[in-house]
Amino acid sequence: MRTYLIFLLCLLQASSSAFAQDKTNVKFGNVKADDFKQTVYAIDSSAAAVVIADIGETAIVGNSKGWFSWEHVHFKRIHILNKSALDVSTVTISLYSNGDQEEELSGLKAYTYNLENGKVVETKLDAKKGVFKDKLSKNRVLRKFTLPNVKEGSIIEYQYKIKSDFLFNLQPWIFQGEHPALWSEYSVSIPQFISYVFLMQGYIAPHIKDKKDSHGNFTVISSGGTSASERYTFTSGVTTHRWVMKDVPVLKEESFTSSIANHISQIQFQLSEYKEPLQYRNVMGDWQAMAKRLREESYFGGDLGKNNGWIGDMIDPIIKEGGGQLAVAKRIFTYVQKNFTCTSSAGLYANENIRTIGRTKRGAVGEINLLLTAMMRYAGIFADPVILSTKSHGYTYAMYPLIDRFNYTISRIVVDDKEYLLDATNQNLGFGFLSPECYNGHARIIDAAATPLELTSDALQESKLTSVLMVNDEKGGMLGAVQKTPGYYESAVLRRKIRGSGLKDYMSEVQKSLPSEFQVADPVVDSLELLEMPVKLQYNFSIPESEEDIIYFNPMLNEAWKRKSIQGSQSFLPGRNALYF
Repeated sequence: MRTYLIFLLCLLQASSSAFAQDKTNVKFGNVKADDFKQTVYAIDSSAAAVVIADIGETAIVGNSKGWFSWEHVHFKRIHILNKSALDVSTVTISLYSNGDQEEELSGLKAYTYNLENGKVVETKLDAKKGVFKDKLSKNRVLRKFTLPNVKEGSIIEYQYKIKSDFLFNLQPWIFQGEHPALWSEYSVSIPQFISYVFLMQGYIAPHIKDKKDSHGNFTVISSGGTSASERYTFTSGVTTHRWVMKDVPVLKEESFTSSIANHISQIQFQLSEYKEPLQYRNVMGDWQAMAKRLREESYFGGDLGKNNGWIGDMIDPIIKEGGGQLAVAKRIFTYVQKNFTCTSSAGLYANENIRTIGRTKRGAVGEINLLLTAMMRYAGIFADPVILSTKSHGYTYAMYPLIDRFNYTISRIVVDDKEYLLDATNQNLGFGFLSPECYNGHARIIDAAATPLELTSDALQESKLTSVLMVNDEKGGMLGAVQKTPGYYESAVLRRKIRGSGLKDYMSEVQKSLPSEFQVADPVVDSLELLEMPVKLQYNFSIPESEEDIIYFNPMLNEAWKRKSIQGSQSFLPGRNALYF
């Protein structure tokens, strides 16, 4: 009997321990003096800050507009261990807007806690005066606040609620951030009459991944205008999905990788279907349906199907020069490249119609390349826009037509059964060349078939030839000549530097990269304006007579390979991704 009781007691203790691991005991406002004792955490002894808890809950609810909304509550607590992490006290909340309405932020409360003379002292954020609004784009609004009285050793926490009528924009969750997290938890409750595709990525297996079925009551109020409103109440099955990750490390950027956003642990959602008791509707559709919609929308392809006779005022003289379709296409490309200013290096849609872009000669990358497509069509050249995602933006999914995964528009033309991909916004790349930043896998031609493309870095090759000739001079020194033919993409980097600051400043960089005794002279650059060709650089150098018996000479000169971060940059080489010559 005693043995049985001991066994039962151990079983209960084990069950209690397992249950405790299923939930965190961190609650908003419950900060004690003992919470400040730990200044180093086992998860990362060098961490400048540690996320103690990051918890989010999202649920679908009925609204007073005759439809449904989602509500999201987010709670986060962070322990700041080093002053280098004080920037975590500035919080940015991203809200979606369609121009007429935006997601609603409410219930914001935020506190800073400091330990003073053994007691916890709290400082509250004034949510009425301390929250600022910033319009990032047509569809994105930012709300920002900075917690007060933050210092090294502070614990901060905040909580807020977002209500959204945009069901397609269901709140995603990022488990892995710039600081390690002890507990990151997200749960989302979805009724059976709405379906989402779950897009999970990352390399960390959830500590908990479960779902629970229940029933929920939904009330929808439909306004009758001048008449009385109608209220509909019904019950539906609801599935609550829950994910928990414990001791989540920081994902550090490494060489030879694409955007770190492709690898962090996170979950996103894509609205796919409405089902009974709602009228059935396939929301996500397929690639062909998405391409058709884009071709018809005024902010993308709507203008491309018009007559656009006004384009002739710009390019009729170019067309009349003749020389065949390829020659005409190259002249149109060069005209746009030299005469239009790109105001934003990312952009899928056109905020202005292409006629306005043609008049102002300014626009984002999507706007200029859509205009380029229209010009090609006007000239009788087969042309379509292409959407892609750049490396710094992240991967796209070939299986799902998720338009928000794309951030860049280029043009595709076909001449004599040969395909050319064009981007007229890069001043240093020639006809038929794209920045390596565009080679990020799956892309789509926006034609009737929504034809897929694969733009991979492995398709690019880069080679370089450098020759050095050295002879003794009459004074006991040495004279030399260097001739370089960089690869195509390094040539683009070279063009950008020389165009930006001049050959003299560039050669000053070359001089600094060589041993101090080298004296550089007579630089010459060839093919600087021939954008379809690599540049050629040559210069002379001299080494004065030395009194040393032995001279050590590095035959590589300044040609050693160096690693360079590629995030957000176009000044890197393809194929190798992080090698810079």
